[in-house]
Amino acid sequence: MIEQLTRLMVSSGATWVLWLLFGLSFASVAVAFERMMAFRKTHSDVNELVPKLRRLLHADDHEQAAKLLHDAGSVEGRVVAAGLAEADFGSAAPEEAMAAAIGLERKRLETRLLFLGTVGNNAPFVGLLGPVMGIVGAFEELGKPQAMTNAMAAAGSLAPERVMGTIAEALVATAVGLVVAIPAVAVFNYFQGRVTAALADAETLGHVLLAHLRAEHDPDLIEKRAARRNARAATEAKHSTPAAAHAAQGAAE
Repeated sequence: MIEQLTRLMVSSGATWVLWLLFGLSFASVAVAFERMMAFRKTHSDVNELVPKLRRLLHADDHEQAAKLLHDAGSVEGRVVAAGLAEADFGSAAPEEAMAAAIGLERKRLETRLLFLGTVGNNAPFVGLLGPVMGIVGAFEELGKPQAMTNAMAAAGSLAPERVMGTIAEALVATAVGLVVAIPAVAVFNYFQGRVTAALADAETLGHVLLAHLRAEHDPDLIEKRAARRNARAATEAKHSTPAAAHAAQGAAE
């Protein structure tokens, strides 16, 4: 069994390891490009959305607020739109709806990122198969009968020509494994940061909606807002009375 595995490793060499690493590298590039396009389509400026949404909510224009979130076409917009759809059921229902929407968006954003993380963590180990096979091949060369019979006469040339050449060729696979792993880890960390930032922006925008809904359903705040509206109306009426009287007098003359 061991002899068969040894022959298989020696005959195959490290070439297949290199091809596997090249394939993983191409797949990582494809996944990174696809994720980049997906993130570009779902990005919006939360600094612009927050004041617009707050203004529409203060005006009790939920229809325009929903349209604003839908037109944004972003993670933040979809999360808050899920909460706004439950606005008639108090403030707890929208909060739970947005939490569920955040979970769905996280799953969608992290699609295929696990592949990048797996490649980044395991490509160096795949590359280490090259030196292992190279060492096995070197010992195989040293153990050949012709090598044993000529060991005293050609020991000085055997290692440089066969053993060291085999190991040096196999070490290339280790270098390629590191070249594949390092960019994959960097891209994986970059997209994880993008996911975290997008969901944090969604929570920020969601707090704007929750603050409005909690104020809208608070009886004490409702009474205070009604009192402020009545006071404002009385002030406007007081200022408009002299003008109306003057207008009426002018019309009588």
